[in-house]
Amino acid sequence: MTRQQLAGQIKTKQSYLCVGLDTDPARIPPHLLSHADPVFEFNKQIIDATKEFCVGYKINTAFYEARGARGWESMEKTVHHIPATHFRIADAKRGDIGNTSAQYAKAFFETLPFDAITVAPYMGEDSVRPFLEYKDKWTILLGLTSNAGAADFELQRAGEEYLYEKVLKTASGWGTPDNLMFVIGATQSSWLEGIRRLAPQHFYLVPGVGAQGGSLKEISEKAMIADVGLLVNVSRAIIYASAGEDFAGRAALEAVRYREEMRILLHSSRSQGSPLHSR
Repeated sequence: MTRQQLAGQIKTKQSYLCVGLDTDPARIPPHLLSHADPVFEFNKQIIDATKEFCVGYKINTAFYEARGARGWESMEKTVHHIPATHFRIADAKRGDIGNTSAQYAKAFFETLPFDAITVAPYMGEDSVRPFLEYKDKWTILLGLTSNAGAADFELQRAGEEYLYEKVLKTASGWGTPDNLMFVIGATQSSWLEGIRRLAPQHFYLVPGVGAQGGSLKEISEKAMIADVGLLVNVSRAIIYASAGEDFAGRAALEAVRYREEMRILLHSSRSQGSPLHSR
């Protein structure tokens, strides 16, 4: 998926919502357990109920890999069920020496039809380069994450700057705003204006809204650019909105709620003039 296609979906739907499919078998409603693949059936109904209100889905691969071959099969069926109009993210956090990363890229971009994959930058450019070589595919690099452990390395000084700042500035030269995004946690909103100055044209994948308490309004006001430049991921607050037979309908209602808030924020951004940075 190209940036123009993604931005077009955002404009058409008035939404920059990404639904996270962090599907835990222990939280699947009991009435689905008789299905041959309860995880896929759950995901299928969530996708069918929410696809009108979001522009993408993020599959956290750990929830599937933990189940071995059956879990991988559920993930494969899930990504094929997501419409091609939607941005499909493999939240796999890969990153290794070049020939290994090349195999990871092949797995998620060729064997599976994902549009993007999350990647850890710690091993440097040669560990990221194989992902960036795919046309119309995206590498989503960990920038400043929401977890408490971000303080261990990301928020440590590396000379006159924080380590995450060095990562953003250095990695920005590896790709372009058309194939490289950054993960910026919603709970790190106090840093967002500075981050936007460091990477003014890149899209950000923003987890942490919803169950983790990040503010959609604050994120949008501090980091939105001309073509929005944001994908805000919400997982548990949507997919686990209900534990009963109405789970898909309740998920749709939550997705609508986020979409409506995004629509208002998009309108507010336009009415107040140019966003922080033009593109």
